[in-house]
Amino acid sequence: MRTTTSFAFPSKSVTAVSKTVMALGLTAVLATGCSNSGAPGSATPTAPHSSPAPPSASSPPAATQSPGTASASPDAGPNLSAAPPTSAAPADTASQQLSRLSLDQRVGQLFMVAAKATGADPGTMTALATYHTGNVYLSGRSKAGSEATAKVVASLTGTVSPGTTGNLPLFVGTDQEGGNVQVLSGPGFTTIPAATAQAGLGGTRLRSEAAVWGKELRSAGVNVNLAPVLDTVASPEFAPSNGPIGRFQRQYGYSPGTVSELGNAFALGMADAGVAPVVKHFPGLGRVVPNTDVSKDVRDKETTRTDPALAPFRAAIKNGTRWVMLSNAYYDKIDPATIAPFSPVITSMLREDLAFDGIIVSDDLCSAAQLEPWGSADRALNFFGAGGTMMVCADPSRIPAMHRAVVDKAQSDPAFMRKIDDAVLTILRVKAGAAL
Repeated sequence: MRTTTSFAFPSKSVTAVSKTVMALGLTAVLATGCSNSGAPGSATPTAPHSSPAPPSASSPPAATQSPGTASASPDAGPNLSAAPPTSAAPADTASQQLSRLSLDQRVGQLFMVAAKATGADPGTMTALATYHTGNVYLSGRSKAGSEATAKVVASLTGTVSPGTTGNLPLFVGTDQEGGNVQVLSGPGFTTIPAATAQAGLGGTRLRSEAAVWGKELRSAGVNVNLAPVLDTVASPEFAPSNGPIGRFQRQYGYSPGTVSELGNAFALGMADAGVAPVVKHFPGLGRVVPNTDVSKDVRDKETTRTDPALAPFRAAIKNGTRWVMLSNAYYDKIDPATIAPFSPVITSMLREDLAFDGIIVSDDLCSAAQLEPWGSADRALNFFGAGGTMMVCADPSRIPAMHRAVVDKAQSDPAFMRKIDDAVLTILRVKAGAAL
């Protein structure tokens, strides 16, 4: 986030891929802007428990909600497309996959660990090979181009085996928003403008251009984009003071209707290309001043549970989005005592108010300054205890302690074990629908 990227907007456009794959799912995290000032990592890694696969918790019924279309109201944005309905078959497959995984492997599916875009370091490879981590994202910056990136991705996906992930494929993500937040560049990657510039295209053309950018990611082996930003910044005048979003031109506009139209056009274009978009940062970072990556006690003092600024997220879910990223802020008018990733109230807003049944993914919980008051184990236990699905971790050295803490808690607490199984089952269903 601290790296400025110049850009020239591309003139090319493409016809959307024949099948919308919004069922792939969708914050991202602004991982490349995360502070490295978090609490110290875990002690020297030790091998995870060799626990047998526990009895599978009763699986919730397969999702029957047919992804709808965005409302035509100004707040919800136009109906750009709807995802195809998900059949019952992927859910059945996911249940069978869950039953075959050991507890260690199940817990590994709950994490998405950072890998340097120029080449993974030993900590990342240990997380993948020893701690069964089932998801990874490319972080930092790489100007090496598509072919070099594909080789990095191959080194990561090459860790998949019966012993690591139970042969389940990895979700491979990155942050390719545009502007200041573009991890991958060089030959084969378009220089993407910031969201404020993308907004000038209008929804139809932006979707087409986003499909081009998505195809570039897919050709390099990336199947998840930790974008777009659906935060509504309060006003143009406030934008420079809005540390995480407005200051870096990451917003698509200043009203929920505009953000919904344009942000979801970007999301649908990614899905057209076979890349799962991740809408972020629920329930919104457009009203805060400090940035949770580099500041503590960041609070939103205005957003409510029924806030109009939630409309872009509601529209994304109706369009078939399968990933929603949480912010790391406190929300004084929703749950003032608990940061969003640890708040069952925030989770219930997605599950109950918005009927979202996909992956609730955290922003970075390993290096962000907002998380400094909590140790590694508590970060993981609080997030999954609150109903989170997948945890993003920018510091691979924390994975061993987090993995052990979740395994230990699951072995001793049947209610927590059920939450873990439910979260893993959600991830497996999304993977089954993603044709990885």
